[in-house]
Amino acid sequence: MEFARAASARRLLRWQSALARPRSWVCGSCRSSLAVATRRFSSEPTPGAASKKPFYVTTPIFYVNAAPHLGHMYSMVLADVFKRWQTLLGNPAILCTGTDEHGMKVQQAAALAELPPKQFCDENAEKFEQLAQLSRIDYDRFIRTTDLDHVQAVEHFWFLLRERGFIYESKHEGWYSVSDECFYPESQLVRHMEPFTGAVYMASAETKNKVEWVEEKNYCFRMTDLKDRLLDFYEKNPGWIEPAYRMNEVVNWVKNHLSDLSISRPVQRLSWGIRVPDDPSQTIYVWVDALINYLTAAGYPSWPPGALHNGIWPANMHVVGKDILRFHCVYWPALLMALDLPLPKKVLVHSHWTLNKKKMSKSLGNVVNPVYAINRWGTDTVRFYLLFEGGIADDADYNNKTLVVKYKKYLQWGFGNLLGRVTRPKLWNVREIVVNSLSERAESRLQLSKPLQESAARFEEALANLAPTVARHMEEYNPVAAIRQIMEIGAQLNEFLTMTQPWSLVKSERPEDKVAAESVLFLVAEGLRISGILLQPFLPDKSARMLDILGVDEDKRTFGHAVMRCDPSYGSPKADPGHSRDDGLFPPLIEDMDIAFPGSPKARRSNLSKQEIVVKED
Repeated sequence: MEFARAASARRLLRWQSALARPRSWVCGSCRSSLAVATRRFSSEPTPGAASKKPFYVTTPIFYVNAAPHLGHMYSMVLADVFKRWQTLLGNPAILCTGTDEHGMKVQQAAALAELPPKQFCDENAEKFEQLAQLSRIDYDRFIRTTDLDHVQAVEHFWFLLRERGFIYESKHEGWYSVSDECFYPESQLVRHMEPFTGAVYMASAETKNKVEWVEEKNYCFRMTDLKDRLLDFYEKNPGWIEPAYRMNEVVNWVKNHLSDLSISRPVQRLSWGIRVPDDPSQTIYVWVDALINYLTAAGYPSWPPGALHNGIWPANMHVVGKDILRFHCVYWPALLMALDLPLPKKVLVHSHWTLNKKKMSKSLGNVVNPVYAINRWGTDTVRFYLLFEGGIADDADYNNKTLVVKYKKYLQWGFGNLLGRVTRPKLWNVREIVVNSLSERAESRLQLSKPLQESAARFEEALANLAPTVARHMEEYNPVAAIRQIMEIGAQLNEFLTMTQPWSLVKSERPEDKVAAESVLFLVAEGLRISGILLQPFLPDKSARMLDILGVDEDKRTFGHAVMRCDPSYGSPKADPGHSRDDGLFPPLIEDMDIAFPGSPKARRSNLSKQEIVVKED
């Protein structure tokens, strides 16, 4: 527990000093060549980045009523990629993640665990922060809704809503879902039968979670007063939600189902939460509490007098799952509009992960435990699979066999094999190749045969277009297409190396063949260097090692250096490239070793190959 608190404190200090960090980014000659590729994605030009508003990206804060699952990791990794991408561009960026610790679900889960709610939250919040650390999430604040500054922010927000007349007291009745923590109108209910027990009950048509009839006194938020403002905002900002088609769901809900929002619960029914200021008999609705975390992490309400932000707000991107679309795209903008606060600039809504084409469910026992997955496959392998196969518009299916196939094709036999083929042979020296290829006498491509000249020209053009293409995909909020573009280059470079066979050319007695070999190897080395730079937001550990093996200096790993012939200084390895496939950048997975060498010492020592990733939770 103390470990988690200390880690959180370190992150908070890091977040507070995010704007003060000195950065050494891109050489002037390289920056201009890629300025167009980055201009639209960045909120402002890169020069002067240290003094501009940071790119502020958030994950949802996760309920602590149960252990983390793969979907939580996916939300974290997506947000992390966008933060790291901005850092790669030379822009200041901060990322906030954390846990939602109040509400009925948490109260009931703590009671079942026979623990005080705060102790229950402490133990489970630590699991989520450990998952963030294992997943290599570069977060600046791990916020908890039990944090004192957050409680104060919620109380202040409530006070301003009441002062502006947006809160009134009422007797509320309706169908309430504890699982979804919200009321549903009767038009959104269905009779649902539990397939395993045969029990029939009223449920949400959207989530199929059970609802119960509730009559109680509470406070309401005049959300219907903001209906026209909401619809006007949606019309003027059609790209506010990504993917864009989800805007139709939001507009339809506001037009046809919007009602005033019950924003408190009687303490007799919900005691675990932030109490309503001046009325301790009521507890603030958990979703009002939770959404305000995005402001808390931006320093609210300690902003300069009269200011609508402090240089961090508004968020540039909220990353959320599709199941919480309404809360973030209806409730949240309405609450902000009520106080005339700026709205977030983008809401990225991703789809869910299934297992064997079935929705993951704790009751079905088919939940993928991300910690087990990381222990078995490695952090960057799981990140790669989530990003390569993950769904923004459509659900994605988790499958161990598919993970192994993709790993072998794109990582082990892709970049791993390519890096070994270039950096391990004693027949050449990468540093000498870089120096010779960038010297004034470098006319090596002319020494190739005509077919190889044409092939080399095509690959050089592909490498020249790689960074702008990846930037365009990221600008379109499509990290799946971005990482696939990089992986495809790795496969093509492997084919090019096999076709040209520089190991044969370098042994030739003809000087022109040796020069031709250098030309081929330089092109492939450049492909590795550029790909390694662009992979940093996606695979932070493996890309760092790749660049170390290539000998790329730390200050030459920015987006501006992802240009052909931009770095004349690399080639002397800063890390051992290894000697075989087993100690390479992407070694065979443990499972593969068990199949090929079931009696090997490494296989006998490892228990990870036997560890189940899919676990049944009580």
